[in-house]
Amino acid sequence: MAFLQSNIPYFKCWVRKEYTHNHSKYHGEFIHAMAIAVTTMPSRCLSFQLIFTGAETYDTDEPNVHGGAMWARMPITALVGDTPFEEWPEPMPVHAAQPWDCSSREHSVYVLERASPCPWLAKVDGNFYPAKYMFTVDYTNNEIADDPAQHKQSHVMELLDAGPYTGNIVALPNNRVRVTHPAWFETGEGAPDFRPSQHIHYSKSDLDYTLDVNRIFDNLYAEDQDEEV
Repeated sequence: MAFLQSNIPYFKCWVRKEYTHNHSKYHGEFIHAMAIAVTTMPSRCLSFQLIFTGAETYDTDEPNVHGGAMWARMPITALVGDTPFEEWPEPMPVHAAQPWDCSSREHSVYVLERASPCPWLAKVDGNFYPAKYMFTVDYTNNEIADDPAQHKQSHVMELLDAGPYTGNIVALPNNRVRVTHPAWFETGEGAPDFRPSQHIHYSKSDLDYTLDVNRIFDNLYAEDQDEEV
């Protein structure tokens, strides 16, 4: 179980340059990088380990001063997909890019392979946009992360055809996404008739556990043993 940092399926991206200069300058400028790992800290958004590539200087006369440089814990709101843009995406507020902060330092990173071939639908500011799914971060060992009514995963995606937000990297929970795959199922419309579970299910939670404990401690050979006695 990762505590500090986990490797991710790396992706190339552009980084809002003001994040590399304490937000004091370079607003509206971008530098190229690869996101290679992720960190989760409670009450903060996802943050990423970056390797800068210097690709922004290719085919220019500018010196490559960033290639190979690294940065830890870059917030998700700094990242933009490595996609040709007519215009750079507008910055997103954190609550839009990741509505729920990380709930624990302990986490796992995995790819939901069966849900990855087709675009997802991502709900941002009340609107659904197509999105490219990359991987999921899940959390544990925290009273919020392990509460069935509060647990949230973070599905990391790049927004596609999302107007001024096109290209931004976001991390959304299950109740802000939908998976599309017309070969497997028809994508529904409207809000699902769901309500978060308030229950924790475990073997000793039922009253009849105390009424006949022999059923619980019964084993493969119990009936034969009774006959021999």
